Amino acid sequence: MIMVLHSRVFAVFVSVFVWLLLGCSLSYATPDDIDCLKSIKDSLEDPFNYLYSWNFNNNTEGFICRFTGVECWHPDENRVLNIRLSDMGLKGEFPQGIIKCKSMTGLDLSSNKFYGSIPSNISKLLPYVTSLDLSFNNFSGHISASLANCSFINILKLDNNKLTGQIPAELVLLNRMKTFSVSDNLLTGPIPSFLASSSVDNFANNLGLCGKPLDPCRSTSKGAKTEVIAGAAVGGVTFAAICVGIGMFIYFRKLSVLRKKDDDPEGNKWAKSLKGAKGIKVSMFEKSVSKMRLNDLLKATNSFSKNNIIGLGRTGTMYKGVLEDGTSLMVKRLQDSQHSDKEFASEMAILGKVKHRNLVPLLGFCMAKKERLLVYKYMANGTLNDNLHLVDETKKAMEWSLRLKIGIGAAKGFAWLHHNCNPRIIHRNISSNCILLDADFEPKISNFGLARLMNPIDTHLSTFVNGEFGDLGYVAPEYMRTLVATPKGDVYSFGIVLLELVTGERPNYVAKAPESFRGNLVEWITQLSNDGKLQDAIDPSLVGKGIDNELFQVLKVACNCVFPPPKERPTMFEVYQLLRAIGGRYNFTSEDEILMPSDTGDADYIEELIVAREVNETW
Repeated sequence: MIMVLHSRVFAVFVSVFVWLLLGCSLSYATPDDIDCLKSIKDSLEDPFNYLYSWNFNNNTEGFICRFTGVECWHPDENRVLNIRLSDMGLKGEFPQGIIKCKSMTGLDLSSNKFYGSIPSNISKLLPYVTSLDLSFNNFSGHISASLANCSFINILKLDNNKLTGQIPAELVLLNRMKTFSVSDNLLTGPIPSFLASSSVDNFANNLGLCGKPLDPCRSTSKGAKTEVIAGAAVGGVTFAAICVGIGMFIYFRKLSVLRKKDDDPEGNKWAKSLKGAKGIKVSMFEKSVSKMRLNDLLKATNSFSKNNIIGLGRTGTMYKGVLEDGTSLMVKRLQDSQHSDKEFASEMAILGKVKHRNLVPLLGFCMAKKERLLVYKYMANGTLNDNLHLVDETKKAMEWSLRLKIGIGAAKGFAWLHHNCNPRIIHRNISSNCILLDADFEPKISNFGLARLMNPIDTHLSTFVNGEFGDLGYVAPEYMRTLVATPKGDVYSFGIVLLELVTGERPNYVAKAPESFRGNLVEWITQLSNDGKLQDAIDPSLVGKGIDNELFQVLKVACNCVFPPPKERPTMFEVYQLLRAIGGRYNFTSEDEILMPSDTGDADYIEELIVAREVNETW
């Protein structure tokens, strides 16, 4: 009894020690993470220059957190949480230097041109990985049994490669694993019994795989009767010859398809798999829009060519399409969604009825195999982010009147989603990337309602963060603690957009700040306010044009939106009315467009906001 007690105490002590050791290993930022990203960049071919933002000529804390595809545990420290480099045309072997990203929990290298074998020491390279996606590449060789030592893994995607051999039985040790996919490879042998309940689609198109959930493996028993063998000999030889011929035809055709991956500069292998579903109808919400089928979308987007991509984000990839009659539209390919066809169609039926002047019109949707495609009206002037943060410095900066028009229109759309839409919608992913501009620069909100279709990853060490890549700067501080989305979280995110409009700065990186400054846009504004230098925040291109009063008023609204305590932030309806009052002289809106929220408790206060024309009086 005493020995058992001692052994239990010792086990508890060891567990606590290991946890403390793990915690320490994840608590301190080191130069290793910077060396890790340097090594990755140096080891890869980047023909489309997607990694141009990986500039290491910087010594400020957290600068790597602004790199494309890099997410940090905290935006102010160089400690990598996730690396997501999907669909960038990158080429090379699995980057061994990734071992220096010691606290990383997620890696996505999917839809690129990586080749070679999966490292046999992968569990040492990625000891804390919870999500690993190597799908749609050219990895070959066996699936490394050492993956079984990646004990925290939840998602493992190895489909659409050239992997051979058997699925390691050791993977049974991955008791946290929820998703495992190896379809479209060259694997052989029986599927381990612990995977028998998985979907057939996760193992499809592997000519040598057998066992549940696929067809049973053929018996190799030697107990067959001699009479049966002799009686079937003649027919068997003939049948075998036919099977061999068919098998070789399928096999070599499969190899031919795999070889074409090397010649796939369009990055649309997934679209090619829809060849047999071209006749599927696109469910349309607008009667004025001509009837379409999936084949029409494929033609319009050049089979979803990489050259047609106009937006990348957490919810999916947006493509531009041009129909045969010259009509332009946008097609969004949603990220993996585990919703059934019925659930997805039900969500779409709701979103299809959500109509407002400042929302991007959802024209229809299409379900083809695993793919979920949404069809939107085309927005000719792209995103607010692209128009505000110009890559080409020779282009003229946006005029203030246009910025204010966009801010008011966007606020109106978000207020309608919060207060008048039925059902009410919390956007959850507000940023300058989700505000699109039509031909007249009228702001249109995209991605509304899509958060319900996403599947947050239930991981042990990873944190699910809403927002597009590099958009952690928009996330409300309380969300980072609770992972609960609220309307006041949307208000915070929109406050960041207003700060962008006034300052011209990005959420995570302030170009005008001193080199020693390590904070984000909100922290910079707070510091300037405390120092009495708020005027230094205004975009230089807007200074001295007789609009200082309007700039400061919008800046005040933005600062109130980003108050740390959510209760101290205004509602989205109040934000809209305040901005509308500021822009009253421009006649952007008319009286009959005023929103009247049905759940506002203080009617007198709202009335004051509506009739106010001098925002100083309301603040």
